[in-house]
Amino acid sequence: MHGSPDSISDLINKLAAQREQEWIEFRRARHCAPEPSGAETETSQAILTAMNAAGLVAHIPRREVGVVADLLPSEPSSGAPPVVVRADIDALRMTDRKTTEYASRREGLAHACGHDVHTTVVMGVAQLLCSLKDAGLGASRGVRFLFQSSEETGDGAQWMIDDGYVSDVESILGLHVDPLLLAGQVGIRYGALTAAVDEVIIEIKGAGGHTARPHLTTDPVHCAAQLISHLYQALPRAVDVRSPSVFTIGQMEAGRTSNVIPDRVRIAGTLRATEKDTRQTLLDTLEKSCRMFAELSGNTVEMTFGHRLAAVINTSREAAALEQSVFDVAGEEAVQILDQPSMGGEDFGVYLQNCEGGCQIRLGCAASLPWPHLHSSEFDIDESVIGLGARVITRAVLRLANREDSNG
Repeated sequence: MHGSPDSISDLINKLAAQREQEWIEFRRARHCAPEPSGAETETSQAILTAMNAAGLVAHIPRREVGVVADLLPSEPSSGAPPVVVRADIDALRMTDRKTTEYASRREGLAHACGHDVHTTVVMGVAQLLCSLKDAGLGASRGVRFLFQSSEETGDGAQWMIDDGYVSDVESILGLHVDPLLLAGQVGIRYGALTAAVDEVIIEIKGAGGHTARPHLTTDPVHCAAQLISHLYQALPRAVDVRSPSVFTIGQMEAGRTSNVIPDRVRIAGTLRATEKDTRQTLLDTLEKSCRMFAELSGNTVEMTFGHRLAAVINTSREAAALEQSVFDVAGEEAVQILDQPSMGGEDFGVYLQNCEGGCQIRLGCAASLPWPHLHSSEFDIDESVIGLGARVITRAVLRLANREDSNG
């Protein structure tokens, strides 16, 4: 690739400005037609059409949702693994209460987590890299674009991995909009960006009976109440308080009648931690507590797991490439170094367990603060963030694909 870093960044900004309105319209079309996890067929077709129009080699994977598109280098590469850019495409099962013209037109479905933005940004990156390739300033190695289904259910990343789309990948990049940051700001985090998440399910089974005669039962409800209280006290004290973690019960099912002690109780919640050792200590404490309360109460207490997501641990090389790229295309004031991780979960972390390195950025999307949060029925974005995200990631892909020095 020829051309100075400054001239390349200037060209990226110029090309993005020419397409910005087109990207906004694409995002709005997706925003008003959300599709749930595993059923993103219309979204996938729209992406496939855009990728084919840009000249990429694209297809829909075997599960009939999502898109994989490859941008091949102008000259045969040395066989080095490609850089991958990932977007998630699914919506949430919830109501969109905005009154904008592009609000969801599908009852009970909403793009309230910004996946329509992620999709549009990565589509923009593909288009920009194609234009740069035509100008002789493209990536010297292959670049793959993954438009992934089912992030909200925690399935989609593993599907892409199982199908071999990230085999031998050197770098993977991603983004997530962030309503805690203003539009024009890009959050960079070195190390843990999100927590590992374990969905914990505890089933307590025993002898139920009449509420007038609890002594003739093992009262699974009482056991559940005591167990929850114990876990809320014991888990935080089992680990170093300087290592972020949180355990929260979000669901409890027990009985259907006020004068009957049920014979079983189901508890479900999440355990979140950013460090591997902390996570394991908490899991061990959970298992030990369940065994202890089973013995004390005379019930069986069984713990199983639902979805389990790895933490997003950004690697230094990719984080540095993105930080420098924000500086290149938007200036120093756009760079926001994040000093704390989020305790939310993201299946981007599953990719990082299967790639040499990677990084996910936080793309500020608030027009002002405070702003409606993610998963809010009124969530929206300042649409200027679409162009910024595409410019930043495009520049970072070139840095990584062409092995530029992080200061070059």
